[in-house]
Amino acid sequence: MQTRRLLLVAPGLLALATPAFAQTAPADVVERFHATLLEVMRNARSLGPRGRYDRLTPVMGQAFDLAAMTRIATGSNWAGLPPDQQQALSQAFTRWSIATYAARFDGYSGESFTTLGTQTLPNGDALVRTRLNRTDGEPVVLSYLLRGNNPPRIVDVYLTGTISELASRRSEFSALIRDGGVPRVMQELETRTARLLAA
Repeated sequence: MQTRRLLLVAPGLLALATPAFAQTAPADVVERFHATLLEVMRNARSLGPRGRYDRLTPVMGQAFDLAAMTRIATGSNWAGLPPDQQQALSQAFTRWSIATYAARFDGYSGESFTTLGTQTLPNGDALVRTRLNRTDGEPVVLSYLLRGNNPPRIVDVYLTGTISELASRRSEFSALIRDGGVPRVMQELETRTARLLAA
């Protein structure tokens, strides 16, 4: 009788335990990204800039909605761009974003990340607050804005909890577009990417 009961109950337990059917929580997305960052930091010297870039590329492609971030950073100028320029700009922005993280996290001195909590915003977005714990200075608060479901993806990062990276990018891009249009933005992004990966 006990065996029969277990057989009847087991399928239900398996369904509850199977992660494939569970919706990905915003904090899980951020924590997986942080785990990769720590791995890259621990192996930074042996990987070098290009190796760190290659290791981060697939993970950031999953965790970040880089196409949406490109649209947000470009602002009102995005709608007026032909599809080929949108695609080229998105690719340049993606390469530069990944190269920036590869250059920024170039060593390890015992750092760790702590997830502080998740806040659901009125529009359905999620804000995941985290802290970068450093052994040689004050901790740094990093907040990630995630959008969408299954899985949610990062669309902005707030340094010290309040400074939007995309707001800064939008200001930069607007000035570059006024200076020379989308080609000027792409030239600048490619130059920065090459410089970061050569460091």
